[in-house]
Amino acid sequence: MNDTINRLTLTRPDDWHVHLRDGRVMQSVLPDTARRFARAIIMPNLKPPVVTTKQAAAYRARILSALSHKLINRFEPLMTLYLTDTTAPEEIFRAKESGFVHGVKLYPAGATTHSDAGVTDIARCEATLATMEKLDMPLLVHGEVVDSEVDIFDREKVFIDRVLIPLLRRFPGLRVVFEHITTKEAVEFVQSAPNRIAATITAHHLMLNRNALFAGGVRPHHYCLPVLKREIHRQALVKAATSGHSRFFLGTDSAPHTVKDKESACGCAGIYSAHAAIEFYAEVFEQAGKLDQLEAFASFHGPDFYGSPRNTEQITLVRENWQIPEQMELGEEKLIPLGAGGMMRWKLAEN
Repeated sequence: MNDTINRLTLTRPDDWHVHLRDGRVMQSVLPDTARRFARAIIMPNLKPPVVTTKQAAAYRARILSALSHKLINRFEPLMTLYLTDTTAPEEIFRAKESGFVHGVKLYPAGATTHSDAGVTDIARCEATLATMEKLDMPLLVHGEVVDSEVDIFDREKVFIDRVLIPLLRRFPGLRVVFEHITTKEAVEFVQSAPNRIAATITAHHLMLNRNALFAGGVRPHHYCLPVLKREIHRQALVKAATSGHSRFFLGTDSAPHTVKDKESACGCAGIYSAHAAIEFYAEVFEQAGKLDQLEAFASFHGPDFYGSPRNTEQITLVRENWQIPEQMELGEEKLIPLGAGGMMRWKLAEN
């Protein structure tokens, strides 16, 4: 990485967790991701969810057809399947043979947006998980329990104890990505876990603590799941992301919702960050005095864990002040992006 006062040149990064949605919404948000990242793990929680390899192939085709001529040969969507109580082991064989399905997503039923079809009891998936372990198909985990008696700020920690640790004991060879971690307990778990366990960290969890939900009133556009946590947890995430530890890597969890869906009586969970994703990470790493670690976190650790080749193209960020729009197009409606109206210090150079 070329680290100078005004320019950062990085191996083109990948986003190992993103929501592109579908249709007109996907067409609105896809360019933001494709301009910055060479590859992205695409979440399968559409309506209806992507539960078969055939459906993943069709979704992949829709993504590719929505790319502009300039980006079509520079961006690769990495598809996933949505794990359900009835996902058959045979489907995992088909997914592995496809070459384009790179993981299976575990959503505890009701844990987040469009997770109603998720797993009600992990014990129902034993045969499927055994097949994933055998074929080295990664399990991508939304790590929260949905027990109403568990405080929302404790759901990740409880998930580690109740679900994740027993799961890894039963399937010691299963490759797991603990996605969008939010707590120091999750950081410590990954640091002490075997090499088959990794974690993604979002820009918004590195930038914000739970005070951002209530700054001057309720801030629905800062509502996400897993929810923002205390400052002590944000600091633990920054330390992990900038540490050079090879099993922490970039996953934005960028999740677009319309203004009306966020500002409703029961607002949707999700923060849209794709419009300035790598720029947000650059600012976090710079503030931590660790710009020299950004390329490894953004460009190397993810492909190394997934067993994919590192990218060979590069991107350049230039030090240039620019203002994030107050609103952005989302299909026929609008969304409010992370940092709306704020100033950025790094900008992606045209490429």
